[in-house]
Amino acid sequence: MTSSEHPARDRASGAADKASDAAGRATASARGAAGKAQSAAADAERHPAARWALSAGQVANGVVHLIIGGIALGVAFGDGGSADQSGAMQALQQSPFGAFALWAVGIALAALAIYSIVSAVSDSRHDKQDGLKSAGRAIAYAVVSATAITAALGGSSDGEQSAQSFSGDLMAQPFGRILVGAIGLGIAAVGAYFVVKGLQHKFREDVAPPQRWSKAVNALGTGGYVAKGAAVVIVGVLFVIAAILHDPEQAGGLDGALQSLTTVPGGVFALIAIALGLMLYGVYCFARAAWPRMR
Repeated sequence: MTSSEHPARDRASGAADKASDAAGRATASARGAAGKAQSAAADAERHPAARWALSAGQVANGVVHLIIGGIALGVAFGDGGSADQSGAMQALQQSPFGAFALWAVGIALAALAIYSIVSAVSDSRHDKQDGLKSAGRAIAYAVVSATAITAALGGSSDGEQSAQSFSGDLMAQPFGRILVGAIGLGIAAVGAYFVVKGLQHKFREDVAPPQRWSKAVNALGTGGYVAKGAAVVIVGVLFVIAAILHDPEQAGGLDGALQSLTTVPGGVFALIAIALGLMLYGVYCFARAAWPRMR
């Protein structure tokens, strides 16, 4: 090795050390920023306004589920209607309060979505999985909020058409059927999680009722989460069927899932049970609004 090679090697080593130091400082800075954000989120969760946002959002969530359950019950007995969020918004629009009710629901659920985002950041300090769950709830609340606000502004949305259009566009892509099937399995897994959460009373992590109301809340939460989970599982199954048959029209949202029960033997009885369960979930949301377990 010539003497001229030593300075070059030293310069390369020095540059590598500087790059490593810079990367370390950047990582430490990022961790510091994340820690500050998580601490700020934890402080925001304890603010009195957070309880108001949570309670108002859960009341709105309860109203939506009560309406969906009522529409589903009507479908079981031969009435029409769309047993999903868009159908619930149509029902609110036709109520005596009309646009006011839609705006109230939309704003309350938007506040709940923001609260859930804050919770996602705060929860990520201790458990990344809990943070992801809160983020998922934020997305769900934001979607329903957007549906309500769209209706309040005079627009409309169709969950079934959206689901079918989405699956059709996805199937047109390479490996699209696999992706649609994977999405269906993911949706079904979420539904199964709801069922388990209901049966194991894990929902008590979110609500703290007085002792005299404890059994009633347990019954509401168990029935509500099991019914909601069953409905979501059916949505996932429809996506899987659509992927297997390569038919986007087989996919559907909540309304399609509930409507499909009327076409199978004994399905009407299952639909009635799910409809009543969704209404129980709506009342559970009221209990959660009244007695939230703040973190």
